[in-house]
Amino acid sequence: MRRSRLREAGVPVRHCIDKICTELPCSNRLWSATGVPTMSLSDHYTLITADSHAGGSHAQYRDYLDREFLDDFDAWRGKYKNPFRDLRDTSERVRNWDSERRWSDMESDGVVAEVLFPNTIPPFFPSFVLFAPPPRDGDEYRHRLAGIRAHNRWLVDFVAECPERRAGIGQIFVNDLDDAVADARWIKDHGLRGGVLLPNFAPDVTWLKPYFDPAYDPLWAALEDLEIPVNFHGGTGAPDYGDLHGTGGLVQLSETTFFSQRPLVHLLLGGVFERFPRLKVVMTELGCHWVPQWLRHLDGIVSRLRVGTTGELRFVEGTVTPLLPSEYFARNCWLGVSQPGKRDAEVRTQLPPDHFMWGNDYPHDEGTYPFTRETLRQVFEGVAESEMRSIVGGNAAALYGFDLAALAPYADRYGPTVAELSEPLVDLPENANQALRLAATR
Repeated sequence: MRRSRLREAGVPVRHCIDKICTELPCSNRLWSATGVPTMSLSDHYTLITADSHAGGSHAQYRDYLDREFLDDFDAWRGKYKNPFRDLRDTSERVRNWDSERRWSDMESDGVVAEVLFPNTIPPFFPSFVLFAPPPRDGDEYRHRLAGIRAHNRWLVDFVAECPERRAGIGQIFVNDLDDAVADARWIKDHGLRGGVLLPNFAPDVTWLKPYFDPAYDPLWAALEDLEIPVNFHGGTGAPDYGDLHGTGGLVQLSETTFFSQRPLVHLLLGGVFERFPRLKVVMTELGCHWVPQWLRHLDGIVSRLRVGTTGELRFVEGTVTPLLPSEYFARNCWLGVSQPGKRDAEVRTQLPPDHFMWGNDYPHDEGTYPFTRETLRQVFEGVAESEMRSIVGGNAAALYGFDLAALAPYADRYGPTVAELSEPLVDLPENANQALRLAATR
């Protein structure tokens, strides 16, 4: 078995919790006499970001690649030019894999745990991991699959540095469903309790069937049985616009939300949640202010078809689902609301209880760091403490399996106090970042 870089470096798996437990007085360790974690209500909030990003460097990924791909990887890496500033700048890119740097940033901002989406560029990818279209079958698929498997192996070790503080999300492709199911089981077996990230693909990706096609039922069945979240991420699934630095980029910005929503439309209207009622699907970094009106629109389509037809359109029997899309959404869907704005906070009461999860989008420029406290004060002014606890950590803990008792020592040391977040934000700091400047208008 391959020895990981983490273990070769001699980093203990429980480094983080051992470190903090030795620094904190014994009275802050929330353990019962039998050693079982207990829960105590602190005057600090436990901030769990449901949307952060991490990944390995190309040098690190090489150690996790299957040996048969090493020569191809070296040739690919020698030609690859990274177009992303934050992945070229050494002082910034290390935030993706350097735990000491990440926790220094996170803890200074009040965050004590994270759900990890990918961020760097895995082996053989043509572009940024989230924006890259799915591979075509054949040699491209073989190499790209090797790339995401290298990332998943790297992620297992990265999570193992602080297992109580990280929920890693593994990547899978859907070109070959046998491979997809096998990778999902591997992800589950190796403790990546964040679940799986499914690719979102545009209409011009003609080599893959849309997600409403029953051909994917074996995958949905496996994911339901594994009881792991199924994640989609915003900003994905758009077609090729050409040069994104010109008008094509402007059009993409205007349409990206629509394309990011498409997988959920497919699942809601395609009967997937009817056939697999225990499936849990998360839509992350799309905000949530659009959801109530969007669900009313989908409910309207289904309701009209229940009493007749729509214009000249005729549908085969069984097309309309027994429940309304909003009913499936309430049962099966969660929202990772990254850098939320005022409108997101205002519509939260129209959403299913306990399905709103706050995210900081670290280390992206549009994220809340280093003004998370200020952003929370600005956006959630007047929200009751019990609801705030759910929004900023409790809901993510329930879905992704964080132990709040194990996180309590970190929250007591780094988390914002209830009194601090209950104080309305009157003025923006001079150097306010994008998330803080836009929160009031978004």
